[in-house]
Amino acid sequence: MRFKLALVVLAMMLLGGCASRSDESADALIVVEPQEPDVRYQLEVARANEMLSAQFDLEPEQLAQVHYRRATLFDAMGLTALSRLDLNYALELNPRLADAYNYLGFQYAQAGYFERAYETLEALLELDPEHPYVYLNRGLVAYYDQRYDLAVDDFEAYFKQQPDDPYRALWLYFATLEEDPNKARRQLAQQRVEFANEQWAWYLSDLFLGVISEQEFLERYAQALLAEDETLAERMCEVYFYLGKLKAIQGNPKRAAVYFRLALTTNVYMFVEHRFAKLELEALSPDRDDSFDNYY
Repeated sequence: MRFKLALVVLAMMLLGGCASRSDESADALIVVEPQEPDVRYQLEVARANEMLSAQFDLEPEQLAQVHYRRATLFDAMGLTALSRLDLNYALELNPRLADAYNYLGFQYAQAGYFERAYETLEALLELDPEHPYVYLNRGLVAYYDQRYDLAVDDFEAYFKQQPDDPYRALWLYFATLEEDPNKARRQLAQQRVEFANEQWAWYLSDLFLGVISEQEFLERYAQALLAEDETLAERMCEVYFYLGKLKAIQGNPKRAAVYFRLALTTNVYMFVEHRFAKLELEALSPDRDDSFDNYY
């Protein structure tokens, strides 16, 4: 509880310092406790460890699946280095394990090693051109590598697969905004009218289009339509991240950085928003080491 209260006080101080007196959005901010690792994941890791240490008589493909499953569990708990080791070992055992390339490409992108991410996702495309996430992941690589024309192409392909998904519309908006701001706004507004459904994240498009204010969004929509299997930490991870994007677009890097840091405090490691909040922070302060040493 003390930790939660400290986060609340820190967030209010930081946001209050960045905002003008007329901006009351800091008062509406919801700060959540970090999400703890799922006990089920920990138990599954223990079972995978037993299988690997007992040296069961498994075929290489079966052994690769065990390493791959443990890698996904490590990834969900934020243990990226352990996950990456398992993914590489799984691919040594079964070089045609498409989902392992997908995870590995995502992790390279998350770490900012874009060339390695491109190579890995190209390998995935060769194995499985219909993989459901390859265009999202390659679009994210291109977006954070500032190759916005390529990002637009991939996000368009990803959007067309399911146009009523508000997140697909948002990422296409972000990439198009770098190329043609007027087109980006027109396109998002048209998608909002044509494809919007009951998913809460369509309210995010209203936020970026200026239909609702930041304060109104936080007060009325940030916790709207919370699904039964959705935690408040998961929802707020998304809310913090997209508010950070909004502030970055509006030219308020200090406020944006606070929101991105809040997204990281949720510990919702599996979400795209958590994965790339760090890259967003680095884009606001681009002093980072791009060396590939010791990155497996």
